Formats: sequence, structure tokens, C-alpha cells
Amino acid sequence: MMRSVLIFISFYQFIVQGIFAQTTPVNPQLMKGYWPSSWISCPDISQRDYGVYHFRKSFDLNEKPEKFIVHVTADNRYRLFVNGVAVVSGPARGDLANWYFETVDIGSYLQRGKNIVAALVWNMGEYAAVAQVSNQTGFVLQGDGPAEQVINSDASWKVMQNNAYSPVSTDNTERLGAYMVVGPGDQVDASHFPWNWEKPEFDDSQWQYARKLVNNPVTHGYGTDNLWTLKPRNIPFMQEVMQRIPTVRRVRGLQGAAKFIDGRTPLRIPPHQKVSILLDQSVNTVAYPELIVSQGKGAHIKMTYAESLYDATGNKGNRNEIDGKEIKGNYDVFLPDGGSLRSFRPLWFKTYRYVQLDIETLDETLVLNDLYGMKTGYPFELKATFTSNDPNLTKIWDVGWRTQLICAGETYFDTPYYEQLQYEGDTRIQALITLYMSGDDRLMRKALLDFYNSKTPEGLPQGRYPSNRLQVIPTFSLFWVSMVYDYWMHRQDDEFVKQFLPSVQQVLAWYVSNMDKEKGMLGPMKWWNFVDWDAFDLWGVPEGAEDGNSAIISLQLAYTLKQAQALFAYFGEETQAQKYETLSHNLNSKTYEHAFDKDRMLMANSPLKETYSQHASILAILSGAVQGDEARTVFEKLTTDDSISKVTFFYRFYLIRAMKEVGLADRYYAQLDPWWKMLDMGLTTFAEKPEPTRTDSHAWSSSPNYDFLATIIGIMPASPGFKSVLIQPGLGELKEAEGSMPHPNGTIKVKLKRNGSGIKGTVSLPDDVDGTFKFGGKEIKLQGGTNSITL
Repeated sequence: MMRSVLIFISFYQFIVQGIFAQTTPVNPQLMKGYWPSSWISCPDISQRDYGVYHFRKSFDLNEKPEKFIVHVTADNRYRLFVNGVAVVSGPARGDLANWYFETVDIGSYLQRGKNIVAALVWNMGEYAAVAQVSNQTGFVLQGDGPAEQVINSDASWKVMQNNAYSPVSTDNTERLGAYMVVGPGDQVDASHFPWNWEKPEFDDSQWQYARKLVNNPVTHGYGTDNLWTLKPRNIPFMQEVMQRIPTVRRVRGLQGAAKFIDGRTPLRIPPHQKVSILLDQSVNTVAYPELIVSQGKGAHIKMTYAESLYDATGNKGNRNEIDGKEIKGNYDVFLPDGGSLRSFRPLWFKTYRYVQLDIETLDETLVLNDLYGMKTGYPFELKATFTSNDPNLTKIWDVGWRTQLICAGETYFDTPYYEQLQYEGDTRIQALITLYMSGDDRLMRKALLDFYNSKTPEGLPQGRYPSNRLQVIPTFSLFWVSMVYDYWMHRQDDEFVKQFLPSVQQVLAWYVSNMDKEKGMLGPMKWWNFVDWDAFDLWGVPEGAEDGNSAIISLQLAYTLKQAQALFAYFGEETQAQKYETLSHNLNSKTYEHAFDKDRMLMANSPLKETYSQHASILAILSGAVQGDEARTVFEKLTTDDSISKVTFFYRFYLIRAMKEVGLADRYYAQLDPWWKMLDMGLTTFAEKPEPTRTDSHAWSSSPNYDFLATIIGIMPASPGFKSVLIQPGLGELKEAEGSMPHPNGTIKVKLKRNGSGIKGTVSLPDDVDGTFKFGGKEIKLQGGTNSITL
């Protein structure tokens, strides 16, 4: 029997990796307005409350089709099965005006004769993740052409509500007392579960017929009284790959539990036992855990997931150490019914390094047949390389890339364990890293659109989106403008970028409307003016943000205006470009006049000159408020004056930008101490901020993966669309460094070696790309192909 389970697992892994890689076009006729199908739901339910539902449609085919294309979506979520095989999950998160549907060819899963298409649909109701926008419970499936429309969703579909599910892990005290908004855990009572419901042989004669909702599906805003406006999915399907848990770290209440995780050695837990098994994935991961059990009627299995363990004082300490520590955090519960090979998989993925099974049996032996994870996330492929004469840098490279992968799904995530929300401040850094390391710009494009679609009546994009709670972070709206600028510099995609220009104007106009005309700086600012953790007040808001005349935010605006000036000039908007250039200059001048301390050679946080931070002086350099020798002096001061507030991992990204701006890129290699400390603490992904940190996985902390290529190797776009390249390496103490990265037209490869006080090596560019190599005050013109470097 165990062998059959393993065969199924192997087949399932193949299916997931195969179909999830497909991209299938949509029948153009379906994009013109109404769909013939209907949104359907379950009769006699509260449409906006928590609920889990199963839908089925039986149909006959005279022969197996070569293709059978369908479009499918649901609110909140769905998982589609064809003849018992899981095919696709979704929808990609958006909002009600941009509700994504998936397109998939299910032809290979169909057969001659009877077929079953089935969908698991759930609505988390009041427990939904903050990233989940919703209207009400609903499901729709639309055939692409006449042949496929036999299974259009309508009142002929069967449906049942699955009352085996209930939400758990919803109490904030249980979940570490932190800001936790990822949705609930699942408790599943196997005695109420309709086992094999997705398979053709299941008898659904007692199920109800589906309820047809009031409107047919609509696309691109046609019709009136829309509940959802459908849009084609614009990113790939998420990957799912089997991932075994390698180590049992601790067992209480039972002997011989170390082998069951290999999938070949079932573990028997006798009646009336309490057993605790702590498992270690060895690295932080994002996956759907899948537990397979037999017998054990009435047993209680709690699965707790954690990035790290905690000692009695609540500290994490070294993440590899477990002595004197316990697990706490998100959890699921499975209640076996005594059946054979019962499989539990939560509705939503989990983030974990450690998983603990706490099991209590009643009168029957419980058999743990298997436990593994289906690793999931956005299918980024690593195409960049980096090596140097310091092999330890590879550790940072690998951990940073792992951090990026677990912080990217249907959107970029700030942290996959606690929030799974997409913030502009985080996303700008994440997008640059993934552009450099994978060349895949699709998730960045979606992020730009998500924020564009989130605009408030004031014209600001929300601070995070998709989100079912309004949150505005004005500083992050400026980072959205910077994201538009970044995309423009790295991709030749003028029409895509041009659509954002009116919104860029709205953001900047909002700031101009908040100017203090007397001082020429920003006046009092509403909303949450976050800059960085640890450096300012409890919420990361600097002096002057609320009362007026924040030098930091005034200078961030000046920095962003410089980027906007370049954008609008490129698109022929010369009047607007000149306006932004003048505004930036005046902001720099007035902020320098009122807040720069010439005795300390530092920019104060406000004209009061009561508090100072690295942030203010960093932005003085990036905005151009200080330049030349003065800028270099300011940089020296901000990095040596221990009395001022320091940047955390987030703002270290901008510290390095300032370092490069003043020509000190060679110092970057010596700036990696915070990352060495994280590795020494046993972290396998990079944390949100220095200890004590809430989360052990926060993508903005992976900026070295960008800077190894953009600062050490020194690869940067020199003109919009990456049409030309600037390579200006900052090797620091390194003797050799080599790297490559994907470019829209091919690959950029750089191999460098110190030659006394000079440098030598090679630079390979795509054939139609040219550029400049700069080092030690000298430069070499680069052409497409391989260039020899000796300076």
C-alpha cells in the first residue's frame, strides 16, 4: 500500500511541474464583455462568511480531445481537479476591478467517456489574510470555445459545503503576539470529510445543485453592477516541488521516530499516547505540508510551524540550537477518522524551518505513513552568477537568493511568515534583485500595476497592495515612482511605462500641495510617514514628518523628482520635466539652508537640529543637496559618527547607493558584517532587522545579491532600456571577482582581477549593447561581444 502512495506522489510532482509551466492564450471573443457561463455558489449559505466548498461537473466525451482549454477563477481561492488530479490553483491575487482568472489546457487529463471536473473553493471570511480582497463566495469556469463550453459553470454543477473545516490559529497571543495577518490555520475533522470527492467514482447524488449568482462574468469593465471584473492572469503559475524534511531533531513520548520522514518507514503510535516530534527542514522554506496517516480514530494531531524556536525569555538565539527551546506560532490540526491513507494538506501554504507534531491518540493505534512539503512560490530561475577569491561570499549569495524565493508568490511578500503583503519600500529592492538574478520582469510588472490600481482619491498608491485594509505610507508612494524609473532604466517597454506617468504626476502633486511655502520644505504630513525601523519613534517616523519640515522626506522627494525629471524628459514632456528639475533644486537648496549642520557636516532630521540620522545625510547625497568633496565629507561623517541614528537592513540599500554616489564603492566589501552576523546566528534566510527581530525572512535584507553584481562587479544600466551599460567595479579588498547577469538582449559577463594598483579582465556584452568601463579615474569604451580590460 505504501508503494502506491509513493507512485502517486511521483506522478503528482510531475503533473505540477508540467502543467504549471504552461501559458495558454485566451479566445479573443471572451475578452469583449460577458461570458456565457455564470458565477455560481452554494445555496443557503452566508455569502461572505467563512466556508469551504466542493463543486463537481460530470460530462461525457466521445473521444479524448487533443486540447480542452478552460478559464477558471474563484473568490477567495480555488484548487481545480480533473478526474482526480490536481491541475491548477488560483486566482493570482488582485482586487475586484482586476480579478484574475487562470487559463489552462486540461485536455491531457480527460478521457473517452465519463469525466469529472471538480473544484475546491474556500472563503476565509472574517479570518482572511489582509492581502486577500474579496466580494463573496463564488466560482466560475468558462470553456474557451464551443467544445469546452459543455462544462461552463451554471446551475447544473453540483456543490456541497464541507463542514469538516474550521479555522484555528487565529488568536494573536498564540501566534507570537506580533502583527500576524496571513489568515488562519485549518482544522479538519476527517470523520466529516467527503473522501475521494474529486474522483469520477464518487457518488454526488446527495449534493445540491449550485446557486447561480446574479451576474455573468464580465471582462474589462463591461456591464453594470459588476461583482468582479475579470482580467487574464499576467504571471506564471506557482511551482510545486516535493521537498522532504531531512531531520528529526527531538522526540518526546516515543522511541524510534527518526525514520518515518523518509516516506518508506511508517511510524506506529500506540493508543493513549502523547507524542511530540520536532522536525527540522534545515532551511527556511515555503511549502504545503502534506501529512498521510492511517487508523488512529479520534486522535488529535497538531502541526506547528516556525522559523525558529524560542527560549523561556522569548529570545531566539542561534537558530540551529534547540536545547532549552520550544516551538510556538502558526498551526493546523488534523483529526483522523480511522481510515486508510488519509491525506491532510492545508488550504494555504506555510512558512517554516521547524515543524512540530503534537499527537494524542485514543483507543486506536495511529500510523504516520508520511510527511513532506510541496515547496511553492513564484518560479524564478537563477540565471546570474557570482564568484570571487572570498568563497564565503557564496554563502551570502545563496541565503539571499533563498530569501528572495520564499518572499515571492503571486505578489512580492515583505515576510512570508507574518504578513505576505506587498509594500513598495520592500518591493523596489526585491524587484531589482530578481531582475539582476533571473531576468524575469513579470512579477515586477504586476507589482507596478497592483500599486497603480490601489490609488486613493488623493492620488497616492496605498503603502501595500493588494490589501483589504487601507494603509497609506507617503514615503512608499515615492518608492513606487522610483520603481517606475527602475523599470524604465532596465527594460525597453515604453508603452507600459507611459501609462504610469499621470499617476506619477498625481503623487508628486500631492507632495507639492503639502509644501511649507515659508521654509520651502515639506510641511506637516498625514498618514504613516515610515522611514526605517529602530532609528526613529516606535513606528519608524522621523522628526518633522507630522509637525512639518522633515529633512529626510523633503530630500526623498527631491531624489524622486530627479528620477521623474528624467522620465518625463524621455517621453517628450519637457515642461513637466523642467518643473520637476526646478522643484528638486529648490527643495535641496532650502533643506540644506535650514537643516544642514556645517559644524557637524551632517544633515539634521529637521531645522530644529535636535536629532540626526544616517538617513538624512544619505538622502542629502542621493538628492544632490550636497555634492562633490562636501558630499564625500558628509559620507565619512555619517559612517563614523556613532551618536546619530543608524540604518537597519532596509535602508542599508540606500547607504550603499550613497557610497557609490561619492565614489567609494570599494568600501562595500567591508560593509557586510551584518550579514556575517546573521549567518553566524544560524539564519538560513535574512531577517527583517538586527536582533531582536520579528521575522527571520524579509526580502529587503537580501540587497547584497543585487550589490554583488551592481557594486562589486559594477554592472549598471547607462541609458533607458539598458541599451548601454556602465561597468564600474568596486572590488575593495577582493583580488578577483567574476559575475554574469541576464540582460534583455542576452547575458553580461564580467571577469576581473587586480593587477597591482590596476585591473585586468574581460567584459562580454550582447552584440547590440555597448557601454563604458570605468576604474581608477580611467575608462574604456565597450562594444558588443568580448572586450579585454587592462587599466
